[in-house]
Amino acid sequence: MRGFLFPAWLLLQPESFLIQMPSFPARLLSLIGHPLLVLTYLLVLMMFVNPYAFGINQISEQRAVILIFYVVSTTFMIPALGISLLKPLGLIKSRAMTDKQDRIGPYILTGVFYLWMFKNFSSGAVPPLFAEFTLGATIALFLAFFANIFLQISAHTTGMGALLAMLIILAFEWAGESLEIGAWCFSLNAVLVFFMLLAGLVGAARLSLKGHNPEAIYLGYFAGAVAVLAAHVIL
Repeated sequence: MRGFLFPAWLLLQPESFLIQMPSFPARLLSLIGHPLLVLTYLLVLMMFVNPYAFGINQISEQRAVILIFYVVSTTFMIPALGISLLKPLGLIKSRAMTDKQDRIGPYILTGVFYLWMFKNFSSGAVPPLFAEFTLGATIALFLAFFANIFLQISAHTTGMGALLAMLIILAFEWAGESLEIGAWCFSLNAVLVFFMLLAGLVGAARLSLKGHNPEAIYLGYFAGAVAVLAAHVIL
């Protein structure tokens, strides 16, 4: 339980960590915690923890590599490429998307790919739990889209909130499973603590870069978690 205290404190009070975080680590944390990478992180983690659920023995098998590439390309590479083209086409003012109007197009574009992937996964191509998490990520994306119309919300912390909710559900659904990397073995609770710490640092990084105010950071965590819990109830 003590292991949860500092990550939980940082998650709830990311602004208290701001001893003027230098620009480089703040940008690096923003990249690591990019919301479009959440499903990739979760897929790889689940494959390491329980590869048999995906019909494989180890993550290096061709089936696993193809699935990872599909998820990375559908949830990150193709949406990122599409978003990068919006500025040259004059559809957004800046790639930083500091203006709320600039975020509408990227949200819709990304949402289409997430919906498409969930439809494919709901047919049984992946374990039901990962299909559920895909729906949760999709709901989180559209929650952020609608929230963005009326107020400011952090897409980064929305992704982190969704990821933490996914990990909590995973720890319950796959109780007793562990993450084994070489000679190291980590419980899913330890993995959750690590990502709680990362989520808090990502929130602190967004504040340090003046990307959002504290309210937008907290709203993102909340929206992401609620979206995943909603998907869990639905499926």
